[in-house]
Amino acid sequence: MTEEKGASSLGSMLASRKPGEPTRYGRIFKPDDAWLAKAPKEPILEPGLPIVDTHHHLWDFPGFRYLLDELLVDLGCGHNVVATVFEECRSMYRAHGPDQMKPVGEVEFVAGVAAMSASGRYGATKIGAGIVGFADLTLGDRVAPVLEAEIAVGGGRFRGVRHSAAWDADPIIGNSHTYDGPGLYLTSNFRAGMARLAALGLSLDAWVFHPQLAEVVDLARAFPAANIVMCHMGGPLGYGPYAGKKDEVFSTWKAGMKELAACSNVSVKLGGVMMRLAAFDYMQAPAPPSSEGLAGYWGPYVKTCLELFGADRCMVESNYPVDKMGVGPAALWNAFKRMTAGASADEKKAIFSGTANRVYRLGLDRVDLAGA
Repeated sequence: MTEEKGASSLGSMLASRKPGEPTRYGRIFKPDDAWLAKAPKEPILEPGLPIVDTHHHLWDFPGFRYLLDELLVDLGCGHNVVATVFEECRSMYRAHGPDQMKPVGEVEFVAGVAAMSASGRYGATKIGAGIVGFADLTLGDRVAPVLEAEIAVGGGRFRGVRHSAAWDADPIIGNSHTYDGPGLYLTSNFRAGMARLAALGLSLDAWVFHPQLAEVVDLARAFPAANIVMCHMGGPLGYGPYAGKKDEVFSTWKAGMKELAACSNVSVKLGGVMMRLAAFDYMQAPAPPSSEGLAGYWGPYVKTCLELFGADRCMVESNYPVDKMGVGPAALWNAFKRMTAGASADEKKAIFSGTANRVYRLGLDRVDLAGA
């Protein structure tokens, strides 16, 4: 999930649907339940395969709520999602106090949801088993108290931060809210904060667009002991100035991901490209794609990531509720299973749960990962 340039909160960048309007890619729309209900019915593939959803959000913005109740509906689609990792989305920030400390409220909020889930009263899925929050790493050394506060309120589940650097010169793309310009990961202030993050044993979820992948490569080489997770398969873009350039984009993206894969401290999340890859016009489609259709759109990117990084450095994500604007949960997870059909049983265990368990230090045991 990515936010528009200048947004003070995710709630301020949500877009409204206009009948007949082509999809405005790079923007978030509330999922259309009536449209999602038109999805072709299909059986759940490999229903016992344990899944860790490594990237979902929880929020309550005007006209768009996605909290525990809504998440539970999607978890009940028939797939075996055993645990989840929450990803920062500027949700439930503190209303008062120093600006740099306000993101602590988001971690505190999700830790509460995770504690509710741990009671067992909301199903078997360990929701929020890992929490990725936000802290402004450009604070340099001054970010340490923020990170320490997030550790303190995280209930033992706080695992790191996402500090997005996604930027493009064309305003139609919709840039990250955290930096108005290129090269965030190359700045000295950010790297001072990154040093503090790594020293605390916390991970960085990186987020850039595909022309910026070299910035993540440089960062990974500068911090070879740091745990870096590349979100959304490295951000391939397919709209605005990149529309009609599918082959060129793929070639540039693949070259950048090959360089990144050479950094052994980097893993990658598979998925999360609904609003950026622009593979199909979900606001004009008469119905959501089948899992086979979605696998056709995303397959070349997923399979390339697996080839470059290997199963032990790849993990699946839903990016819900963002990607729900284009596909329902049953078809989404079926699509991942189709895209990994050629993997061995051990590789599938890694892709769907094992890599996430290791990278995010979730502490899931053999019972959790045994399969239904």
